[in-house]
Amino acid sequence: MCTGKNRLRAVFAAAALASLLGVTSPSSQAQGYSGEVYTITNQPSGNSVVVLHRAANGTLTLAGSYPTGGAGLGTGADPLGSQGAVALSQSDLMLFAVNAGSNQVSAFVVDGDRLYLMNTVSSGGVEPVSVAVHGRLVYVVNAGGTPDIAGFFIDPRTNHLVPLPGSERPLAGGAAASPGEISFSLDGNLLMVTEKGTQTIDTFTVNWNGTVSGPISNHSSGSTPFGFEFSHGGLAIVSEAATTSNALSSYRAGYNGELKLITGSLGNGQQGVCWAVVTSDGRYAYSINAASGTISSYAVSPDGALTLLNPVAASTAAGSVPTDPALSADSRFLYVRDGGENEVYAFRVEEDGSLTPLGSTGGLPAGGQGLAAF
Repeated sequence: MCTGKNRLRAVFAAAALASLLGVTSPSSQAQGYSGEVYTITNQPSGNSVVVLHRAANGTLTLAGSYPTGGAGLGTGADPLGSQGAVALSQSDLMLFAVNAGSNQVSAFVVDGDRLYLMNTVSSGGVEPVSVAVHGRLVYVVNAGGTPDIAGFFIDPRTNHLVPLPGSERPLAGGAAASPGEISFSLDGNLLMVTEKGTQTIDTFTVNWNGTVSGPISNHSSGSTPFGFEFSHGGLAIVSEAATTSNALSSYRAGYNGELKLITGSLGNGQQGVCWAVVTSDGRYAYSINAASGTISSYAVSPDGALTLLNPVAASTAAGSVPTDPALSADSRFLYVRDGGENEVYAFRVEEDGSLTPLGSTGGLPAGGQGLAAF
């Protein structure tokens, strides 16, 4: 388990290394600096992280591309079938990306629209599709072979990823699991994985040394639990992508990893409800509906109950396939990767949870995956 002290050490280590590299953290940038959005190209010939600069008004421009040292896994609108193929640390000073084609994960130090590759290491399995970070602890879920999870520590001296002995754990569903996402609870005490193939949500409790215990197998309210995001107080909001569901559900995670259903399978009338994201204040959740080309909005009550606000809070262009979402750190802007037209859509999140379109930015290769933002 990562304590607050460990997280501070990671932040200070990243800042120190950044200083040696001539890098400044986002908070120390010139006045008017806004933020960045990151995605991966996922190309078999060589994977890269693409950086898009976020202006103060939320619009995006392409800013650069940085090789991961690994390979991706082909083309298509959603080739990895996952959420979280790229992830930022809580400090926004490090970024991690999966290399599904070469069974690796890469670590970068972040300086806004500049990235510095630290190292690329084995994912501890076959075909990593999602990565999660909390403090100095990083975990990936591997979808190939017998699906499993594997953990790493961020070395505070070098910011390299170091495999964590004894961290590998199989998923409850075995070969049929088809994992969709891995992520930590906000306090870092729990690690969760959705199994698209078995209507199961796996939870693991995080031990003092970073290894995990479990999995505990929790039955999903609806079929094909896919993407999810944790909010405050152990609340988890999960998308359900099956044609019989196409919904969001909410759960409260106990200290032992057991999930208690709060709102079960609240449908929105859309199709391909594969991804979910929650605002930082916990008030609103959004589902990204790939087969409908839409985004649905939900209100989240203080006790975690969901209410459908607008089944079509926003639409993307004809021929688009909206997939991975990411909110800016202050949740003022929502970004959605389009796997059909290979661009990123931007929306302003209004006080009432409604979405105002801000346009899109193209120039991405077919087959990209994942989205992270600050």
